Amino acid sequence: MKLPKLAIDNHQFTIIVFLLLVALGILSFISMPRSEDPQISPPGTNIVVIYPGATPQDMEELVVDPIEEELNELDDIKEIKSQMQDGLGVISIEFIIGSDPDEKFSDVIQKVNSVRSDLPEQILSIDYWKWESTDVKVMQVALVSDQAEYSQLEYEAERLEKMFERISGVKDADRMAYPEQEVRVSIDLPKLAQMNIPLARVIQSIQSENANIPGGNINVGPKRFNIKTSGSYDNLEELSNTVINSYNGKIVYLKDVADVYSTYQDDKYFARFNGKRSVFVTATQKEGTNIYSIIEGLDKKLDEFKTQLDDNIALEIVLDQSDNVTNRLTGFFFNLLQGLVLVGLVVLLAVGFRPAIIVILAIPISVLMGIFLLDISKYGIQQLSIAGLVIALGLLVDNAIVVTENITRFMKLGYRPEEAAAKGTSQIGWAITSSTITTVLAFVPVMLIGDVTGDFIRSMPTIVIFTLSSSLLLSLTLTPYLSSKFIKVVANDKENFIRRALDKFIASTYRKRLNFALNRPKLTVVMAVIIFIGSLGLFPLIGVSFFPKSDRPQFMVDIELPTGTNLNRTDEAAKFVESVIRERDEIKSYAANIGKGNPRIYYNVIPKNETAHYAQIFVTMKEFDEDVLENTVNELRDEFSLYPGADIKVKTFEQGPPVEAPIAIRLIGENLSTLRNVSLEIENLFRQTEGVININNPLRTTKADLKVNINKDKAAMYGVPIFEIDRTIRTAIAGITISEFKDAEGKEFDIVLRAQMDDEPTYDNLSNIYVSSVTGTQVPLAQLASIEFEASPLEINHYDLDRNVLVTADVETGVSVNETTRKIITSLEDYNWPKGYSYYVAGELESQQESFGDMSKAVLIAILGILAVLVLQFRSLSQPMIVFSAIPLALIGSFIALLISGYTFSFLAFVGLTSLIGIVVNNSIILVDYTNQLRREGKQLIEALKIAGETRFLPIIVTTATTIGGLLPLTLTGGSLWAPMGWTIIGGLLVSTVLTLIVVPVLYKLFTVEKKNRDSIF
Repeated sequence: MKLPKLAIDNHQFTIIVFLLLVALGILSFISMPRSEDPQISPPGTNIVVIYPGATPQDMEELVVDPIEEELNELDDIKEIKSQMQDGLGVISIEFIIGSDPDEKFSDVIQKVNSVRSDLPEQILSIDYWKWESTDVKVMQVALVSDQAEYSQLEYEAERLEKMFERISGVKDADRMAYPEQEVRVSIDLPKLAQMNIPLARVIQSIQSENANIPGGNINVGPKRFNIKTSGSYDNLEELSNTVINSYNGKIVYLKDVADVYSTYQDDKYFARFNGKRSVFVTATQKEGTNIYSIIEGLDKKLDEFKTQLDDNIALEIVLDQSDNVTNRLTGFFFNLLQGLVLVGLVVLLAVGFRPAIIVILAIPISVLMGIFLLDISKYGIQQLSIAGLVIALGLLVDNAIVVTENITRFMKLGYRPEEAAAKGTSQIGWAITSSTITTVLAFVPVMLIGDVTGDFIRSMPTIVIFTLSSSLLLSLTLTPYLSSKFIKVVANDKENFIRRALDKFIASTYRKRLNFALNRPKLTVVMAVIIFIGSLGLFPLIGVSFFPKSDRPQFMVDIELPTGTNLNRTDEAAKFVESVIRERDEIKSYAANIGKGNPRIYYNVIPKNETAHYAQIFVTMKEFDEDVLENTVNELRDEFSLYPGADIKVKTFEQGPPVEAPIAIRLIGENLSTLRNVSLEIENLFRQTEGVININNPLRTTKADLKVNINKDKAAMYGVPIFEIDRTIRTAIAGITISEFKDAEGKEFDIVLRAQMDDEPTYDNLSNIYVSSVTGTQVPLAQLASIEFEASPLEINHYDLDRNVLVTADVETGVSVNETTRKIITSLEDYNWPKGYSYYVAGELESQQESFGDMSKAVLIAILGILAVLVLQFRSLSQPMIVFSAIPLALIGSFIALLISGYTFSFLAFVGLTSLIGIVVNNSIILVDYTNQLRREGKQLIEALKIAGETRFLPIIVTTATTIGGLLPLTLTGGSLWAPMGWTIIGGLLVSTVLTLIVVPVLYKLFTVEKKNRDSIF
């Protein structure tokens, strides 16, 4: 290899290039976006259809089915899910990873528009929500007051929202949890009927009076004048004086048959913070921006806003995501610093002061070069990318250690420093190149994993690949030059005690063990095989999992009451939960959302839409302590389980891609009644399974509706259109928006026509409804229809166009989701399914199987890629097999380490195992390559094996120690997410290194036939 000599001869250019790359790395580190987790979002769209008065069956037949059939014609669809409730339909379509999100969003809108003319005219709105990771709120604040009117809170919230929107990096701001203001026209329906005035006449009068139609312009001489017509209402008095009709020769004004006033809409969603009435204001982050600069801008605006706020309103911080980001990144940077110290200490003790300085110098240079490459690849700094740096930390010094060791060896042989640096590096240049390539090839398939899981972890293998590639370039260029200038040869008796101890161990213990193994090769191999097979028996004891719970000092409390429960009853349940939380000293704050989910504050938690029987409380603890959090959650679950009439669930946040629930079984069938019966029996199977909690079955209960059975014959006889009956009922009970009113400040409010009532609509209101016939006669509703109670489903769900219901559950802390799900699957297989009904496993197991399937492909690709490199290097098929013997040896250590540490084989443990494949073969490559060199120099087979083992013992041990040292802090303090990966690599590397130094020489001997003139390696 000529590159080392070229770099030494042109050392000025070499130094300048690396200084430039370091400077670019520093600039990238300063400017890169920072967040707690990767910003991931699969390409997909939600279509939200509001169709007032429609039942779930109506919504399914008239709206969802036509839209689904049209959407199903699109390409690259992964799945289509739909949910139909009273007056609401939500269709979610997800596309496969790699699809263009913007293009697919446009395709969805185009498809829905193509069937819009076939959908009911009464649909109020169709909205489209493109899935975006930047919808997660970076800040949520509460304007708190029990005295101020909602109008004042709304005004202040709107003012703060506008201040947030002007901050650089803020994608959008939003305000919520207050009732909208409206202009209410409270109509007296009996009086209207007495005057024989049709309801349609009132609506037409208001709409025509409020029309603002430009009159155009005319020319008068040389000038042009605009013509102003009557225009819209300027004030509520004008609205009250709208002429409706005449009665007994007198003009009837709107104020004669209705009360006109400004009020609030009926409560649908309201909130409290620490028990006090609140309005929330949130802000989201633009993609590719730095959360710290955004929060700094938000904090400045908040300080300014507080000085302008009235005394009766307080401003409180519900959530500041930068706190979580700081805690997470600080921990990782501390792990990185600890790893750096451990690696530096190992190198210093093993190779001496001067070589150690050169080796340690490779760390910041390689890391900064990797950060620069990561930055231009459009990734930011978050827990995955920093974890990648921690993994790379112990690996990137391997090349520098091997290079400095070999240069030192050449200097001891009498070569001049420059010549020793060039020859020493060239001798092992291709070996460390191939070993680096093999390590990189183990991470490349992980980087190419598809689906959301791949997006989640992609930055980790990417930074490892960039950093290791940078360290290889550094070791072949700058390290030889620095070694030629600073390394001095010292006598053996002047070396540090660690080096002397290792040399003594090599000369005595290792030499004896290697001689024993080489003299009994078959016994050695048999023992290794037995140990490997025995370790495979440990895997069932380890267990399998997907992603662990998140290490956040926060959790959610979901409160769900039977469908049909009004908002006041839901509020009572929420107040009970608040009263329990309030008494706990470890709780810092809690934000209650009644009628809707809390704003989205975690990347894989999607808030629930407005519904009267649901509430959610976001709880923040004073500090994160895993044991305290677990105890708090368990105690709250026990206490809330005693509350009657409500399903109260305490949920901690989960790592990884979004899933419906840890356990989720999708039941598929057409008949809703049969599907409900099946779901109840499956729910019972869930309850009989140990460790299952928070069971949710949407079809557990049905709801009773008041059905207006219209006698169509009578309606026809009286000349009353069916549409007029429906519209009149809606006007009387819910009200209808008939126009808009603009105040003096230009703010618009809906004009809502509604029957007069004391408070909320009651059953008695139905008796006061009169319907207009085509002749203008007012007919009592009771003569046209009967009112009956009718049972109906709470909701209807579709999965890929088929009716289904999703039964979900969580598991208790410490219980394996994988094992529990498989117990349920066993019960499902024994269940007597009705004809045409089946089940589909969703939840964590589905995502786990998809992701583990991708990882299995990644392992296969990694092995084949590494094999190709080794075949190219050794020009042999048997020697790559010898090198690969390190892989099963590594599995022994990985399984033992996971079993002893108590962690399961999680997805990141699988990532660690894939990475381990590329790491452990490096030791084998160094042994086999050097043995080949010695034999080419004329050494006999056994002599070459002994010399190679003893000579490469120190570099192998040191590189293993540095890798373990770099990973150890992350493994011990990285929590349940990173510990399984760390122990997988550390255990595998430790055992593989020890056994490789014995087994690889033995296999080399077995696979090599020594002849008189030459050796044959087949």
